[in-house]
Amino acid sequence: MYKYIVQLIILFVVSSCDQNKNKLVDVSSIEMEVEIDRFDQKFYEADSSKLNKLKSEYTYLFPVQNHDSIWLNKIRNEQEIYQKVSKIFKDFSVEKNQLKQLFKHVKYYHPSFKPPKTITLITNLDYQNKVILADSLLFISLDLYLGEQDDVYYDFPKYLSKNYKKSHLVVDVAEEISNQIIIKERNRQFLTSMINEGKKMFLIDSYLPEKEDSEKIGYTNEELEWVKLNEAMIWKYFIENKLLFSTEASLYNRFIANAPFSKFYIDIDKESPGKIGVYFGWKIVKAYMSNNNVTLQQLLQTNAEEIFKKSKFKPKK
Repeated sequence: MYKYIVQLIILFVVSSCDQNKNKLVDVSSIEMEVEIDRFDQKFYEADSSKLNKLKSEYTYLFPVQNHDSIWLNKIRNEQEIYQKVSKIFKDFSVEKNQLKQLFKHVKYYHPSFKPPKTITLITNLDYQNKVILADSLLFISLDLYLGEQDDVYYDFPKYLSKNYKKSHLVVDVAEEISNQIIIKERNRQFLTSMINEGKKMFLIDSYLPEKEDSEKIGYTNEELEWVKLNEAMIWKYFIENKLLFSTEASLYNRFIANAPFSKFYIDIDKESPGKIGVYFGWKIVKAYMSNNNVTLQQLLQTNAEEIFKKSKFKPKK
């Protein structure tokens, strides 16, 4: 947990219906308490008389070497963004219920799961740390969910800001949980990278069965439709260029990493969304689960090559 707390301190200080869709499962009998701690409100409404109490309660957020003046200046200087957060998240009941349903689904598939305490923050637009799960604590940066049209995101590229909205908060939490549950297979093949991501997407599927596929993968509806319409062409490109079993390092950035578009180095680049390799990994894993009688836990233990062979995956034509 220490490394995550250090990471959080740094960001806090420096910022000073698809046929393969998962079946719904009944989680109504699962008891779940969700604790929400609005640290953002406590901090930005504090003054010098309340600061010491906050520092003693949240020692992991206040490095001892920082003088009180640093924190008081932060409170004063970031009031504008705090007011925006307060307007959008004045009532956190919807998000609390979404987290409750998410945690119930996680516990359904992983009975030993214990819900983390959720602490809300403002990190002054640290987009690389929207959500951090550190053992029993879940940190959420609310200033990155104000709505994609908010002017604070003016300098952000569209492929990032399109998901800076309230509805994506629970998706980011589900992804963070998935990242900690999956043990990624370690080889350099492009196919393995795709299926590692496909496993993660299938977990998100399982944890958020009522979310739209576009929301889960972070695409607009138009982007998802474009990929569906061009599945056969993209898959043909992968096969003809012998990419599936390639260990070329650049393939990750071209087709897996979040980016404004995928890099085929042909005319369709400007039309394509990023992360197309994630999409195909997800499709392969869905096909595998549809064509084989295996549990979610068995899926997580199965290697990429076996998943691919037994998936009988074929792109839509």
